[in-house]
Amino acid sequence: MAEARVPMPSRDDDPGGEVVDQEASLVPIHIITNASDLPVEFLEPSPQSQVVIGFDCEGVDLCRDGTLCIMQLAFPNAIYLVDVIEGGKVLMEACKPALESSYVTKVIHDCKRDSEALYFQFGIKLNNVMDTQIAYSIIEEQEGRARAPDDYISFVGLLADPRYCGVSYLEKEEVRVLLRQDPKFWTYRPLSDLMIHAAADDVMFLLYVYHKMMEKLNTRSLWRVTIRGALYCRCFCISDSAFADWPALPPIPDDVHLDGEAPEEEILSVLDVPRGKMGRVIGKKGASILSIKESCNAEILIGGSKGPSDKVFIIGPVKQVRKAAAMIRGRMLDI
Repeated sequence: MAEARVPMPSRDDDPGGEVVDQEASLVPIHIITNASDLPVEFLEPSPQSQVVIGFDCEGVDLCRDGTLCIMQLAFPNAIYLVDVIEGGKVLMEACKPALESSYVTKVIHDCKRDSEALYFQFGIKLNNVMDTQIAYSIIEEQEGRARAPDDYISFVGLLADPRYCGVSYLEKEEVRVLLRQDPKFWTYRPLSDLMIHAAADDVMFLLYVYHKMMEKLNTRSLWRVTIRGALYCRCFCISDSAFADWPALPPIPDDVHLDGEAPEEEILSVLDVPRGKMGRVIGKKGASILSIKESCNAEILIGGSKGPSDKVFIIGPVKQVRKAAAMIRGRMLDI
């Protein structure tokens, strides 16, 4: 059985120190093709046994039209690689309650495409995520450090930051090279040792990072991470239902205040871009969309090559979203 060294969070850790092998616990890596081999607390979510897990997905061109191949679940005492190729829809149906449950917190880095693949391929509405990419940006803002538009922390960059992990993840680039050479890398069975360890490596540090981030997030910032995670999960999952079948968005907690005022409600707005107009929205070398991003305190996302290519997604406080939407509509009308 394969094993991985998972760093265990401790309140006694030096916030500026590095994660070293002596601080890690050796845990087994289980390959799952049958749901009965998964922990009961995952399969049967309940308020009495709430859990936090590291979460990720691997596949071919991961999006609505790609192929989801492996789903990784990191618990403190084990890593589970859910083999979607072998287990199929029966296995994923068994995982659905946990993935949609508010009693299972899924810690993930950049949830958008994983959520899209789960929704369109298996009808799963990913819920209750703690997205470390979102959390990183909000902590930077909380601590007074400005972030340029589109300056999103990569997973490798996050792990290298000594405030959160302080480890080098060179193996990630090696896998990226293999994926460029063979996009079907994750479809091959049986899973090779390289595939097993590459999949486990993508989740083995997430619980450690989660605890480090939770120590930093104040109440207001934690709510923003939660609501942004919920909106990012919906982002590329646009359908005729207009998200009516998704879990309710988390409300603003009563104890969240800034200078005596509660933060503004955050929303997701989806704009349809008529054929031939996306170029005007983006502008030469992205100049037009960048200027809009710099003018608005909102996240503006475009589907790009994975799609949907005719829509613009805007996430943020209501007033800022409306401002961005008006500016984008104006660009569509420019002659």
